[in-house]
Amino acid sequence: MGIVAPVLLALSAALSNALATVLQRRAALTVPQSDRFRPGLVLDLMRRPVWVAGIVAVIVAGAGQAAALATGPLALVQPLFVLELPLALLIASLAVRQPLPATLWRAVAAVVLGLGVAMAAASPSGNRTHVPLDRWLPALAACGAAVALLAWAGLRRGPGRARAGCFGAATAVCYALTAGLMKSAVFVLTDDGLGAFLTAWQTYAFAATGICALLMLEHAMQGGPLVASQPALTLGDATVSVALGVLLYEEDLRTGWWLLPQLLGVALICAGVLAMARIPPAEQGAGPDGPAT
Repeated sequence: MGIVAPVLLALSAALSNALATVLQRRAALTVPQSDRFRPGLVLDLMRRPVWVAGIVAVIVAGAGQAAALATGPLALVQPLFVLELPLALLIASLAVRQPLPATLWRAVAAVVLGLGVAMAAASPSGNRTHVPLDRWLPALAACGAAVALLAWAGLRRGPGRARAGCFGAATAVCYALTAGLMKSAVFVLTDDGLGAFLTAWQTYAFAATGICALLMLEHAMQGGPLVASQPALTLGDATVSVALGVLLYEEDLRTGWWLLPQLLGVALICAGVLAMARIPPAEQGAGPDGPAT
């Protein structure tokens, strides 16, 4: 039962996040595009009911994610969010009442099988509850620099796959960092109570990175098709989260010959995700701009 609870919680959060992605993508396409970084984009979107529904789904996902992180390793919980992409495409196809093509189903199967093989082989373990600030500072600096660089690269490109991919990758770094900080804040809450939680720096840090992730995500959704931003987001989130889990929380992954099935699983995941990205939007049951347009 040790991993059942965090796995189920993470899967439910991934489903809710996938729904949120589709709803936010639909809302993002209803506001004027801009070549500049627009913090006011969120204010425009707040007037769209579809976007508000997406935010409700994000909140539900956040609650499930927090519970999963409280009971399982970061390197176990976050990679499960790779399933957001196939789930988002499935939800989008249901929304427009068009079935997914066989090629897309094969790509989905590759992602699911690869994730199962990689997670079973890696068997992430360890659930450290405290990470000192001096270990956090390099991680915060590196993630902040990566987000700034990716956002800058995205702004240098016009609307399309490249811009969406850059902002999707920036969102991924923000998501992973938010999850890492959330895990630390949740342990403060469970160990020391609400008062300590409300005064802990991790609480406000994960709130700030979460807001940054939301802003990056909206620019990714508006910047190009879902199949351009979502692969960068899901694969990037998993990769950065595993790194943070190992480097900050000292979580353990199997090594030795177990690396072979892990690499096989990762290869299947990447192949499936890239196959989804290469499938023409018209074949995804969603129209010219991809799912949920």
